[in-house]
Amino acid sequence: MKILNIGSINKDFFYSVNNFVKPGETISSNKFNIKIGGKGLNQSVAISKAGKKVYHAGIINKDDKFIINKLKKWNVNCDNILFSDNPTGHAIIQVDKNGENSIIIHAGANYDIDKKFILSTISKFKSEDILLIQNEVNSIGDIIDIGYEQKMKIIFNPAPFKKEILSYDLNKISVLILNYTEAKNLSGQKSPIKILDSLNKKYKKTEIILTLGNKGSIYSYNGSVIRIDAKKIKTIDTTGAGDTFIGYYIASIANGLSIEESLKRANKAAAISTTKLGAAESIPKIN
Repeated sequence: MKILNIGSINKDFFYSVNNFVKPGETISSNKFNIKIGGKGLNQSVAISKAGKKVYHAGIINKDDKFIINKLKKWNVNCDNILFSDNPTGHAIIQVDKNGENSIIIHAGANYDIDKKFILSTISKFKSEDILLIQNEVNSIGDIIDIGYEQKMKIIFNPAPFKKEILSYDLNKISVLILNYTEAKNLSGQKSPIKILDSLNKKYKKTEIILTLGNKGSIYSYNGSVIRIDAKKIKTIDTTGAGDTFIGYYIASIANGLSIEESLKRANKAAAISTTKLGAAESIPKIN
């Protein structure tokens, strides 16, 4: 079983601040760092660090080949990463004194994905291989449709949430992994119990995993519900914690662990990732 991730690749500009900037306000940052990230890239790195080979597909600016070198050091396969004249996608991230973050994203080359690229990439994979996608690249509907035709197991993280997601055929998704905000927007419900009930009824053949930050995670499918408490830990930066969870869960499932074991391992890794600044760089390598 191979894992293909068609996902975003970003350069992240981190600004450490006491409090998030307010409208009309100018503030000074305490520290500045440039790191690589993007939900897609982070999840590929997490899969690799969790012990499973991953093939990343995406597009970056032709002058940012250093990203490829970094990914290769993390043992991420880069054969399906192409180059563009458009700028690499990037994010401006404020991290406050409590470790919370506020993020602005520019898609850049992440939105250069077309049907030809999708077809040529997915054609290299077989039925029952895993296809991971997020919502930071374009052509998501085409990726879902083509992956489904290839009979791949599609895992979708609908982040960041946009109204276009409601137009996708999510019944083709094998596993939906989403946080509270995304789940609330998709279901129209507010409480976790009602959210899961609504999504289970809408997408009867789809496993739902609801992540709740420091409240843990809940798996729900076909009448089976598994709740996992979050590991208590001192948080410095929550950036990339959700991506760490997703990558570790997918790698664990692909390596034959049970759903409950995979959730516990993913929760642990996500918690550890919050003890360091950054996204991809903060993803731990644990047994």
